[in-house]
Amino acid sequence: MRLFVCLLMLLPVIASAGTIRLKDLVDFDGVRGNDLVGYGLVVGLNGTGDGLRNSPFTEEIMSNILERLGVNVNGEDFRPKNVAAVLVTASLPPFSRVGGQIDVTVSAIGDSKSLLGGTLIMTPLNAADGQIYAVAQGTVLAGGASAEGEAASVVQGVPTSGVIPSGARVEREIDFDLSTLTQMRLALREPDFTTASRIETAINIEFNRAVAIMRDSGTVELNIAATQSISPAHALGRIENILVEPETKARVVVDQRSGTIVMGQEVRISRVAVSQGNLTLTVEEAPIAVQPNPFARGETVVVPRTIAGIEEEEGTGLAEIPEATTLSEVVAGLNALGVSPRDMIDILKTIKAAGALHAEFIVR
Repeated sequence: MRLFVCLLMLLPVIASAGTIRLKDLVDFDGVRGNDLVGYGLVVGLNGTGDGLRNSPFTEEIMSNILERLGVNVNGEDFRPKNVAAVLVTASLPPFSRVGGQIDVTVSAIGDSKSLLGGTLIMTPLNAADGQIYAVAQGTVLAGGASAEGEAASVVQGVPTSGVIPSGARVEREIDFDLSTLTQMRLALREPDFTTASRIETAINIEFNRAVAIMRDSGTVELNIAATQSISPAHALGRIENILVEPETKARVVVDQRSGTIVMGQEVRISRVAVSQGNLTLTVEEAPIAVQPNPFARGETVVVPRTIAGIEEEEGTGLAEIPEATTLSEVVAGLNALGVSPRDMIDILKTIKAAGALHAEFIVR
């Protein structure tokens, strides 16, 4: 009896294995952020600012700021080393209200060496429509460090880029009224007909009526009025935590630079034979300097000498990879070849070309 109770307690855990919340699978139409960008100045640097000869736009914007503050610098020759021109970027979250604060990223665009210790001067942030939606100002937190001497320098991280947590204040709201919507489209982040069908079924089961319909592999339309919810926000709050098991594509992703190989759960390999070997080419230059005898006429001549050779390794011979119907069988069959990850990438590409690898092959 006790064993039976334990199995019943495990059933919800087993049933939820591989399921993901709906809000992690889709984006709600209209509920999105907006990118902002601005151009400003960072001051207070310790001699690591822009060289104004190489960045004349820094001097121009600095003159404009000082003139707005009542300081006339026309005709003056000033070349401060503690100022840097920067681009300021941010993302305005959905439903941000006037007075709210958002994080900003500050990046140097001139020849400044570091933004450490600098302060961003009031910078308007514009959206794609040209309107100002936020104003940024504050101390820059740069994530790197740099030092240099007479004959050497060292840089760790990226000292020419930093962030200002809560560094911008929202001054304008996005004109979007969620409460007036009667229909809402759910856009799948990974379009798939099976996943979209499961989302449709899960939502209809939640409301016990037909309120969702799949339009295509990437869109499920929700009839908010049919949900009989108080508001669209209440309807979305009810469905966003519904658990759905997404259908995943069979993919093999490789990174040739690092030799990384990632396989999806649905990857399959048909029965195939593989033979693999390596050629090593060696070219060595060993020039010889020939000099004339002491007090003799002549000049020193460098005689080139090259040693070249090709060495072929024994390789793995012709090895059979049996048909694999699970990911563990695929991994076991490939590991039996006993080759390095970089050689494995070449083998996988060849197996794909032979039509025995049943998965999408992506090389980065």
